[in-house]
Amino acid sequence: MKIEKVFENNQKWVAEKLAIDENYFTNLAKGQSPEFLYIGCSDSRVTAEDIMGVQPGDVFVHRNIANLVNNVDLSVMSVLNYAVRHLKVNHVVVCGHYNCGGVKAAMQPVDLGILNPWLRNIRDVYRWHKDELNAIEDLDVRYNRLVELNVEEQVTNLIKTAAVQEAFRERGLRVHGWVFDIASGKLIDLKIDFEKKLKEIMEIYNLSDSPM
Repeated sequence: MKIEKVFENNQKWVAEKLAIDENYFTNLAKGQSPEFLYIGCSDSRVTAEDIMGVQPGDVFVHRNIANLVNNVDLSVMSVLNYAVRHLKVNHVVVCGHYNCGGVKAAMQPVDLGILNPWLRNIRDVYRWHKDELNAIEDLDVRYNRLVELNVEEQVTNLIKTAAVQEAFRERGLRVHGWVFDIASGKLIDLKIDFEKKLKEIMEIYNLSDSPM
């Protein structure tokens, strides 16, 4: 696609929105009050608003390679704190996707340079679940199961944060783990028991004096 085409598409998009609502952009400029924070993969095929069927202003979005929630990544931690503490979102979603290039790369015995420390997070997830994963002979099935396990681990990483714990106590914020199946277009809810996971880690990760 040529750069010029992008601006042509933008003009058409503006015209379409104004044809439906002449105040569309005036209202959009007033501010945002999203219900969701979506943490997903940077993969160009996985766009949050499209797969969720939502409009601008509905979802606050952060994307990185393999949808990681790394507590030393200032980018994702800044997004999380702003979304939870200032925008007051009520749902935080980690959404992975099958056939994830980041997950597959983490499974290769190859030096990937600057990507090594980032992908090590996924390799750690594999190490923790290696008995289950190594028992899966089909490599594609194994990779996709690791995608699911990686999402679960990132959900746990979210629960370890003070912002999420605080918002859960104050307004019942929920954390969700999803997977997008590119081959079918379907979103899959992994049905992670948020409150159960929260209770399991509180002995070590409770960041306040208040019981959860």
